[in-house]
Amino acid sequence: MTTSTQNLIQAVDRADSSESLVAAVRSLAAAKDEAGIATLIAVLGYNNPVAAVAAVEGLTQLGAKAVKPLIDKLDGYNYGARAYSIRAIAAIADPLALEVLATAAATDFAPSVRRAAAKGLGNLHWQNIATPADRAAAQHQALETLLSVSQDSDWSIRYAAVVGLHGLLQLSDLQAKIQPHLIQIIESDPDSAVRARAQLALGVSADRYGRV
Repeated sequence: MTTSTQNLIQAVDRADSSESLVAAVRSLAAAKDEAGIATLIAVLGYNNPVAAVAAVEGLTQLGAKAVKPLIDKLDGYNYGARAYSIRAIAAIADPLALEVLATAAATDFAPSVRRAAAKGLGNLHWQNIATPADRAAAQHQALETLLSVSQDSDWSIRYAAVVGLHGLLQLSDLQAKIQPHLIQIIESDPDSAVRARAQLALGVSADRYGRV
């Protein structure tokens, strides 16, 4: 750890106001130093949304090197911190996080966590999976999770699942499974926002189905 990064970490630890904390976190995030990962993750659990967003941005910029620490330190009690962590993991989009995102999307009790995970599932960097067989299996797991989540009772979670399905729709091998499901959502989902988002994913006009 460089002296500069150590000073930035100490500034976060010593912040005595909301404003000074936000400034310190932004400075640490801007340093893009792996040594600051643990401190940025800790900030996700503070009661300071602006600082947490800055920490998410910093962790996202650090990329794949931040994924395992984020997974290892997922907060099982503080759902707000967990939601921010999942947002960072989803934004980094490393397939290493597939299991965590799939589990969170399907089972977490916090809607904010489930929404972030569902959106992230559709946009992982699949090209980082070495073998075609492993890549296909991972994509199938993401798809099955999102198909299930898209039937949730909470409209906002269904909406997030459609966003995830839109991401997977870019994969030609999955289009034949996703398109009919999106059409079914357009024709039958009780919420207009979910139907509209499915239409956007398919690129069809609203008047074709007449329910938005």
